[in-house]
Parts: sequence; C-alpha cells; structure tokens
Amino acid sequence: MKKSFPPAAAIMVLLLLLTHPSLSLEGARNGLLLWYQTVLPTLLPFMICSNVIVSLGGIRLITAPLRPILGKLFCLSENGCYVFLSGLLCGYPMGAKTCSEFVSQGKLSPSEGRYLLSISNHPSPMFLLGYTASLMDPAIPPALLLTSIYLPVIAVAFLSRSLYRVHVSSRFMVQKTQPCHSFDESMMDSFEVMVKIGGYIMLFSILARFIGQLAFLSPRIQALLLGVVEITTGIQAVTHTFFGLSQGLPLCFIVVFGGICGLFQTKSVLADSRLSLSHYVLWKLLHGLMSMAVFTLLAFFLQ
Repeated sequence: MKKSFPPAAAIMVLLLLLTHPSLSLEGARNGLLLWYQTVLPTLLPFMICSNVIVSLGGIRLITAPLRPILGKLFCLSENGCYVFLSGLLCGYPMGAKTCSEFVSQGKLSPSEGRYLLSISNHPSPMFLLGYTASLMDPAIPPALLLTSIYLPVIAVAFLSRSLYRVHVSSRFMVQKTQPCHSFDESMMDSFEVMVKIGGYIMLFSILARFIGQLAFLSPRIQALLLGVVEITTGIQAVTHTFFGLSQGLPLCFIVVFGGICGLFQTKSVLADSRLSLSHYVLWKLLHGLMSMAVFTLLAFFLQ
C-alpha cells in the first residue's frame, strides 16, 4: 500500500474531499449506486456459484463439453479451462480471482497461472450487450464490438504462451487436496471480494467526478481520461462525445483495459498468488491496441 499510494498523495486526496464536499458526496453516491444496481447483481451470483462449484469438485462437469476445444486451442489444463471460462463469462475481476486462488492452492502451475492471467480477465458479454451496447451509436453493430474485443484473445494467448513456456506436455500437474468449504464460507468469501470492489468503484467514481470538473480539458479528452480511470463512467462519457463508428476505437480500448479502477480490483484478488500485476497491465495494453486494430479493419470492410 505504501509503495502504490504514498502518504503525500493520501493527504492531497483528503484535502480535496474536505474542500469539495458536494463533489465528493455526488461521486461517492454515483459509485455506490453503480455498484449496487449493476455490479453487485451481475457479479455476485456468479461468484457464489463459482465458489460452490470449485468447493464441491464440479469443475470437470462444467468444463467437459468445451475442454477438447479449449485444451487444444489455448493449451489449457482442466482447471485452466475453468479459469478461462469464468473470466470470460463472469467479467472483471472474476478471472483474476479464480486464477489467483488456483495458483495458491496448487491447482495451476505458476507458468499456467501467469499465462491465464493474460487472457482470462475480460468484460463479460452481459456487460457488453446490456450496458455498453445500449449506450453506443446504432451505427456500430454489437457483433462488431464483441468480435473486436474477443478475437484478439487468440493472438494474445499465442504470445503469452510462448513467453511463459506453457506447452501441451506440461498442462497436467499433481493437485493438492483442498478441504470442502461450506456454502456459508463460499458466500462470505464472495461478499468480501464484492465489498472491496464496491470500495474501489466508490473511490474512483469520486475521482471521475473531479475530472469532470476540469474545464480546461475538451469534452473528448475528458471522456478518454474518464475511460482510463473507470470503465463504466468512461463508456458513458465516450458515447456522449464521440459519434458513429468513431466511438468504436475508444470503446474497444476502454472495455479491454478495464480502467485503473479495474486494475486495483484485480490487484486486490492477486495477493495470495504473487502473480505479477505489471505483466497483467502490459498484456491489457497490448490487447487493447489489438482490439482497436481489429475494429478498424472490420469497420473498413463493412462500410
């Protein structure tokens, strides 16, 4: 905490909160409403179910239909397939959380954990179709956005797998026996993570509210800056300042990168596994640039 947030910065933030109480209150209220109305009902049920499935040993039943495809395409073990699916379907930071827990419990090798962290923490299709698609310009087909975001995962996986030397022959490892957790323990673990996520969303929503008051920035620069800070606020700002297909490039990067708020959420679930957040950031930046390139190419051929 001391390394990532020095005391001087904390004092400056405190002074801003004290000198601008109305902005702070509005930002905190917006963040908590976003967490309560969108993030909590979307993510919490998946998180509880995932914890119960892992605790009861149901991973094989979930991954059996897709394991032949995912195992060969992405060179993943059985547990790796589950991490990939949970991150793809449940959204931030579920993939990172599951990956971190599996590495800590010995269900994934460190190399496969590093590899999976680069490809398994994404915005969920429900978020993209339910929130992002409802705000973006009708000129952008939802299928174009989804393809631009998820297709580069294959290229990122190839590069990451080569870097971390994850091979087919090393996909399987001896797993440590883990105690079976009760439903209450699984639920309380999910609640703890959701409270952390809510706290980060509230704090970065306050920051986003302050950024919105910077009159010397143009509306588009403000929108891009908000997207770098917090994903949902950034999406809303981009769709109000960019129009037509020009929305696609910033939207692709924002939703793939996940915002600095998303990075803090991811960091909060990586503590026990010692997986590298800096590597994760670099992969996210690369993925974001690839998504923008894919969107540009597809939009050119669709015109």
